[in-house]
Amino acid sequence: MSKKPELRGRAARLARLLPSSGPSQAARTPFVLLVVLLLGGGLITLLILNSSLNEGSFQLSELKRETTELTDQEQELQRDVDAYAAPDALQQRARELGMVPGGDPAFLNPNGTVRGVPGTASRSSALWEPAPRPQEVASPAPSVSIPVSPAPASPLPSAAPSALTTPVPTPSAKPGPTTSGR
Repeated sequence: MSKKPELRGRAARLARLLPSSGPSQAARTPFVLLVVLLLGGGLITLLILNSSLNEGSFQLSELKRETTELTDQEQELQRDVDAYAAPDALQQRARELGMVPGGDPAFLNPNGTVRGVPGTASRSSALWEPAPRPQEVASPAPSVSIPVSPAPASPLPSAAPSALTTPVPTPSAKPGPTTSGR
């Protein structure tokens, strides 16, 4: 069998420093390639992850800005709804549509009898007059004395006139305007 010649001196020292081209060299190559591929793959994955996080951050800031704008718009629309739902605005709109305040209501008792006398709405109702403005209410109103005539004597001595009774209007045959219930 042939053996390698032994090197002496300077050649032997150089031979020990250089790796030998044997089975150990072949075993290191796949390991080194695997480590390089894992490091490269990790760096590429880190780059992709960082890019997607940045994109998500931009989308988040855009959505926050859009949410702020929509919240401001919602608040503005709610102010408009509140202004239209105010009693003064509803009363003004009802007048523009030709509506008048309802007359005296009548109620049905559980036994089926009617309590009260229904009446039609008229334009001369006290509710039809505009409500006083706050600055008008703040100023003292002039005192007005209304003369009261004595009540006529009743033919029956036991029937004293009551201050709580009011004349009942007779219902007319022509119904007044109604609302749609909204």
